[in-house]
Amino acid sequence: MDLRLEIAKILESKEIGMSVDEILLSLETPPNKDMGDFAFPCFRLAKTMRKAPNMIAEDLVSSIDAEFIKEVKNVGPYVNFYIDNEFLAKLTIEEILSKKERYGSSEMGKGKSVVIDYSSTNIAKPFHIGHIRSTVQGDALKRIFRFLGYDTYGINYLGDYGTQFGILLAAYEKWGDKDTINQDPIKELLKLYVAYNELAEEDESYMDVARAWFRKLEAEDEKALEIWNWFKEISLKEFDRVYKMLDIEFDSYDGEYYHSKFVPEVVEILEKENLLELSEDAQIVRLDEFDMPPAIILKRDGSSTYITRDIATAMKRMENYNFYKNIYVVATQQSLHFKQLKKVVDKMGFDWANKIEHVAFGMVSLTDGTLSTRHGRVVFLEDVLNKSIEQTLDIIEKRNPNLENKEQVAKQVGIGAIKFQELFNNRIKDYVFSWDEVLNFDGETGPYVQYSHARANSLVNRYGEDIDANIDYSILSTPEENELIMNLYKTPDVIRVAMEKLEPSMITRAVVEVSKSFNKFYNTVNILNSSKEEQKARMALVESTRITIKLLLNLLGIQAPEKM
Repeated sequence: MDLRLEIAKILESKEIGMSVDEILLSLETPPNKDMGDFAFPCFRLAKTMRKAPNMIAEDLVSSIDAEFIKEVKNVGPYVNFYIDNEFLAKLTIEEILSKKERYGSSEMGKGKSVVIDYSSTNIAKPFHIGHIRSTVQGDALKRIFRFLGYDTYGINYLGDYGTQFGILLAAYEKWGDKDTINQDPIKELLKLYVAYNELAEEDESYMDVARAWFRKLEAEDEKALEIWNWFKEISLKEFDRVYKMLDIEFDSYDGEYYHSKFVPEVVEILEKENLLELSEDAQIVRLDEFDMPPAIILKRDGSSTYITRDIATAMKRMENYNFYKNIYVVATQQSLHFKQLKKVVDKMGFDWANKIEHVAFGMVSLTDGTLSTRHGRVVFLEDVLNKSIEQTLDIIEKRNPNLENKEQVAKQVGIGAIKFQELFNNRIKDYVFSWDEVLNFDGETGPYVQYSHARANSLVNRYGEDIDANIDYSILSTPEENELIMNLYKTPDVIRVAMEKLEPSMITRAVVEVSKSFNKFYNTVNILNSSKEEQKARMALVESTRITIKLLLNLLGIQAPEKM
């Protein structure tokens, strides 16, 4: 039962000249509990009803009555709704205990395909801390869409094409040693890449050699392909180890190289639609009418560009998935690129151009400057994860040395801390990577939420009896219980809005609020040291909390340890 919707229906029935949807957009959550659970402002009605907003509010209050509403007050121009606590407790707890880990799920996406392009690591380059954003944000979105019934496909669009591979091929031909590289593939390939770029900065002719090698790769030269395939094979083995640590999987690894074979089809359509224009020996599509620079389709040497391959990729994805949304989880630096992509696809006559969505995020930098693969300034993500696990294990050894499966819990908590920090702040914000902040286990953090789950789980185990919804809901009447129940009730709406806004941080913050209110309840109310009926009611609330924390963490790709 959607209480906001029910309130909107009641207000619409009062013939105030607003539709249910309009009222829903106007409903607010008051700044504090004393002002109710929902508030409706009457300013907009003053003109049509020819009354002062406070008088309209007063008239509405006197005419509203519903089973789930305990009280309605007008505070100036606002109608404030107070939900009946017993009604809300019964509604929420029965729903959670019935649906369990599917609480808040729906079939709203049934029959609709969503493609999410995320992580998109570069072959033969480090999987560094800068990749955490796209990787973790994209995985959370995939989990959220699937939870709401969408056919969701996670795609790792591998960076396995372009001039950078010409650089690597040239560097390998000049200095490479297969045995040395096989011992530590990514770090050794990074050394070659950095060293060659340093030479190229001093002597441009080295870049000419690199471009020649890339043209060989495009022409499927046997030697170039053999080395490239080896680079790809050893890189994916390295990446897979990190993805397993993060508990992240993909449905496809088709990247730039795979989609480059469809570039001729793109060029053919652009020519047919008279969209291509020669400019400085390159083939471009002008986007002047949108105040954008032109999209370069073919470079002067005839090779394809990033946007050309992205157009080919989008066409292929529509053909394969018939997508409802084609989402790219890529840094804000690429915003212009995706605006150009949408406009070119639209000009080509494809009516699905508006289904392309760019989920932008801010950049990660180091405390002493920006990350740069070219200059070797990277922090390997695997090193970050391992250090976090080690730090967590040290904390466990000090606080709970007798904990079972310490290593497993350290991995769950250590990796959860990294992912939670990434998903807690609004994705659009830049942030500076700092070990002190990553490994801070106090406050609004992953370990705090995981500990809340373990605490609820411990209570359930100590109680040792079956938990069901056949309870006296009037018992759950303290402010702490009411606050916790309201936070649990809001969960389905939070999940839906996080999907609509493509913003996983909404779920991260919601699970923090549930955990905070649960710990207030735990520290204030006698849960097990009470009468049989009180125990039964409160344990139903504890179990509902445990289920909700676990499912919200799961949507973030974070595990919920049973003991900590």
